[in-house]
Amino acid sequence: MLYIEGAAGISGDMTVGALLSLGASQERLKAVLDSLKLGDEFSYVISEKASYGIAGTDFDVILPHRHHHHHHHHEHRNLADVEAIIDRGEMSDRARSLAKRAFRFVAEAEAKAHGKPLDEVHFHEVGAIDSIVDIVSAAVLFDDLGETECVVTGLTEGSGTVMCAHGELPVPVPAVLNIAAATGVPLRISDVKGECVTPTGIALAAAFRTREALPAAYRVKGVGIGLGKRDYGRPAILRIMKIEAAE
Repeated sequence: MLYIEGAAGISGDMTVGALLSLGASQERLKAVLDSLKLGDEFSYVISEKASYGIAGTDFDVILPHRHHHHHHHHEHRNLADVEAIIDRGEMSDRARSLAKRAFRFVAEAEAKAHGKPLDEVHFHEVGAIDSIVDIVSAAVLFDDLGETECVVTGLTEGSGTVMCAHGELPVPVPAVLNIAAATGVPLRISDVKGECVTPTGIALAAAFRTREALPAAYRVKGVGIGLGKRDYGRPAILRIMKIEAAE
């Protein structure tokens, strides 16, 4: 089974990095992302780096800087638009349903946060291209590893406040709190000042999770380390392990 540790938080890009680090197929990922036919809306770089001395895989989605008005309709996509993009991707049924499940968690959480019906939620921050890419990529790579069981015991979040499009928000941000409430994924609060758990990250953990507890004893068959982009003075890493229960 897979074990998503989440001791230093979780984000979409960290999840993708950890699954790549664990050995999921870069070739399959590229084929699926090409099939989304988003053209020049994004590119991405996969590289081996380190965070505070801990080596891991960095997944970086690059969005071209454009004149805002020229592509204004791309700035706002609703859930139906996002699901249409996921539907046109060439991926397994399991990967597709995992991606849609994760995206729906985010959409429902944002709808609740803003007091709007689901179909009126427009993704600017969360759902623009980078989170479509993160969620589809993670779903495809998770599926590629072939494990059916996934353990998530909890995710470590920071505290304080964070700046976003709507101004200053308390941590956990409303969408993260709403996903935690809807899915039952536990949060542990740390003394880090800032956001360690992103809506995309907890949505993926919730979509993948099949078990809440680790086996009493387990053997580690593989370790994947994904790197985060934020510097909180300690390793910004997400570890995903391949484990098997030991008698």
